[in-house]
Amino acid sequence: MRLMKAWQLSLLTAVWLTACGGGDPNVPGSGSPRGAPTSKGEFTSVVSFGDSLSDVGTYTPATVIPETSPPVYLGGKFTTNFPTSTGTSTVWVENVAGALGLMITPAEVGFAGQSVKCPIAAQVPALAHTCTGYAQGGSRITDPVGYNHAGGLLTVPVKTQIANHLAGFGSFKASDLILISAGFNEVFVVFEGQYVPAVLAAQAKLRAGTITEDQFKALVFDAQTQAQSAMKTAALELADLIRNEILAKGGKYVAVTDLLDMSLTPEAAALPEALRPMLKTLPETFELWLREGLAGQAVQVLHAHAFFHNVIKDPSAYGFVNVTTPACDAARMPASARGSALFCNATPLAPYNALADGADVNTWFFADLNHPTTGGHKAFSDAVLAQLRSFGWI
Repeated sequence: MRLMKAWQLSLLTAVWLTACGGGDPNVPGSGSPRGAPTSKGEFTSVVSFGDSLSDVGTYTPATVIPETSPPVYLGGKFTTNFPTSTGTSTVWVENVAGALGLMITPAEVGFAGQSVKCPIAAQVPALAHTCTGYAQGGSRITDPVGYNHAGGLLTVPVKTQIANHLAGFGSFKASDLILISAGFNEVFVVFEGQYVPAVLAAQAKLRAGTITEDQFKALVFDAQTQAQSAMKTAALELADLIRNEILAKGGKYVAVTDLLDMSLTPEAAALPEALRPMLKTLPETFELWLREGLAGQAVQVLHAHAFFHNVIKDPSAYGFVNVTTPACDAARMPASARGSALFCNATPLAPYNALADGADVNTWFFADLNHPTTGGHKAFSDAVLAQLRSFGWI
């Protein structure tokens, strides 16, 4: 997410209103998932659907260093990218797979309308079954025009990601560990494209004297209500996909993350304080309706929200010394990167290293304004593995 930094919305401080449930008379929270397996899984694959938090390298081609042959890439994942003894930097779903003795690779790799399905199969045909990392940066739940799609991101929606898996594998297996992490881009799109423009328009009318302060408050409340309604719709769409396209088609071990509190990210910290509550409310609205949509379904919820709050509240307990400043220095990345960790290389002493002075990928939590470092991903994957153990799955 790249938010404008010049908004002056001090008037909102006095008019912040809470609108629950997007105006729907039915308040969510009456149900929750239940009936998921409690037995240990005999996992043969990890299948991942979602967005940039789980992207295992979809956009690597976009980060190629010009005139390198064979090609050398600056990054490829939305984290602090650097070579390791076993390959490249890993995100949380890769860490979970590795802990289970499994491998997960991109189902599709490409940029700007061009892509290749399961690229590892061309190199090592025996690994074609590992192409189950469907998550893509910018992807939404059902809308193919995801966040920064115009900038070249493929943004295949979760709905199509699932359909692609079914087309390739026929169904889900009882030995699949299915991880879903989606909804973040719904927040970004609704916040930037719907809520903030509506509030700015209302503020302009107030300043022009064409509406009263009470009318301004009503317009802000309506903007909040509409934004939360959009989050409700997105959450119920995801719940429908999980019920009808995953559980109903063989999925047994299915876990979905809730959303982080986006009001606590470095990007949100740069916004006027009056705007931040909505970046907390929208993810919470999504989570409430997702749980409601999955009421009685055999799904487990992975508590990303609680993990993130705990890290911000007590960083040292997780080994972090910095949870406010991005480890990647936007000034050291290509201008086209716009500060995204996708282009952040953390190779020590390399000429294209983009780490900020003093930054450590293991002890700084944020890679850029929104995404975790490899250390942040490691901490989250540790938390996920602990939850999987508590479910009895591993």
